[in-house]
Amino acid sequence: MTSHARKNAARRQQDLTATNRRAALQDIRNAVPPTPQAKRATRIPGGKAQTGAVPGALIALVQDFVRWERRHLDDAANAARQHIHSPANWHRLVLYALTDALAYNFLLVGTLAAYLQEQGLDAELLRRHLQSPDPDRYVNQEALDLLAGLMDRPVAEGQQEPTWHFIGRQIAACGARQSDEGVRQTQ
Repeated sequence: MTSHARKNAARRQQDLTATNRRAALQDIRNAVPPTPQAKRATRIPGGKAQTGAVPGALIALVQDFVRWERRHLDDAANAARQHIHSPANWHRLVLYALTDALAYNFLLVGTLAAYLQEQGLDAELLRRHLQSPDPDRYVNQEALDLLAGLMDRPVAEGQQEPTWHFIGRQIAACGARQSDEGVRQTQ
């Protein structure tokens, strides 16, 4: 077989695998149950689908959560390599790290979906973006609290600040500082 024929065969196999994997992932996404007590974010009066720049707090959120997810995924990969001769440690450590990464990802998707709901994005379009039969699938109270903190919304008087609200405020503040530093460096 010539080099060209081998490359074509490999390309066809890769295309077939990618197609099958995409369809299989869609089946999994469709089977993911909605979050307990799934919610719909309340539309902000006068809010409409974002057409300008993405808020810096959302960019900071994605960067922060991806960093934490990557850390947990790296922990899973390292545990998978380091504990191959100890099955009890292997499955315990790998699953701890993977479920931590999954929780971050779930909360990140829910927060972004809640933001788009608040902005009045069409539910059908959001459903397509989420690749889900339900646009509320990932939105829960924690996601709404995180979004409120990111957007620096006040906590109701007399109410204790929820953990994710506090974390959202921290992420937004950190993102704003990094943005300011980036502007100063480019001047």
